[in-house]
Amino acid sequence: MNEINRRQALSEFLRMCRGRLAPEDVGLPATKRRRTPGLRREEVALLANIGVAWYVALEQGRDIHPSEEVLESIARALQLTATERQHFLVLAGHHPSNKSAFEDEQVSAALEQAVMALDPHPAFVLGRRWDVLAWNRAAATILTYGNAPSTARPQNLIWSHFTDPLMKEIYPDWEHSAQLMTALLRTESALFPGDAWFGEMIEKLQQESAFFRQCWARYDIDRAGILDGWKEMQHPCLGHLEFDTVTLLVPAQPGLKLILYVPSPSTQRTLTDHLAAPASAYALKQEIP
Repeated sequence: MNEINRRQALSEFLRMCRGRLAPEDVGLPATKRRRTPGLRREEVALLANIGVAWYVALEQGRDIHPSEEVLESIARALQLTATERQHFLVLAGHHPSNKSAFEDEQVSAALEQAVMALDPHPAFVLGRRWDVLAWNRAAATILTYGNAPSTARPQNLIWSHFTDPLMKEIYPDWEHSAQLMTALLRTESALFPGDAWFGEMIEKLQQESAFFRQCWARYDIDRAGILDGWKEMQHPCLGHLEFDTVTLLVPAQPGLKLILYVPSPSTQRTLTDHLAAPASAYALKQEIP
């Protein structure tokens, strides 16, 4: 995301946030005639206690540099959530570049051992680009959809979710998951402005998936830890599986996420029995890139 793209993204974000609020949502009197839904620019400026021309310039993507205090006022006026506020500050240029800090992703030996020790609970490490960097046998079983776990890690998770037709059969809530993944991709693309992969992946997904184009056009962002929550799968070999998912960040490498799948009792029995079977007795070697 270069400077021009950043300002354009900021402009789109502000228009989206302004458009979803009605005057009565922010304590202003409702008016009968409005050509478009949402607050007017002058109303946002009034609520933020800043000049109308200043706000208009910001929303139009001009090369201005408001203080963090001004941005906080706008965030309060637009009723941004904590996640949206962070995204807003990043787009407005009040966030250090992560380029040097995240160029190389390494899974430490201790983290890899922790992932393996969680077996038969599925656990894996996800990189900032949605690649699986480490996993245990249980995660290999449910993510590769074979009868036995595979040592070959799946394609990039966000790419396969949108382009692999099998995903719609495996995940009953495929559309909802796709919407959430798009929102997180938008949020993270702003956090890593020095990584050209995000722009390239977004362009490829727009070419390959009509549903991604619909999701992307809505300008949703990750609002509340969207990787967590209840997940159901119709696994080709194991049948119906249910999990609660938990995401843990890695402080030493904030671009990494440790994803834990906490199985329901019936799913845990299925996984335990499957991994204990002779066909599943193997040594899974981790090959961290």
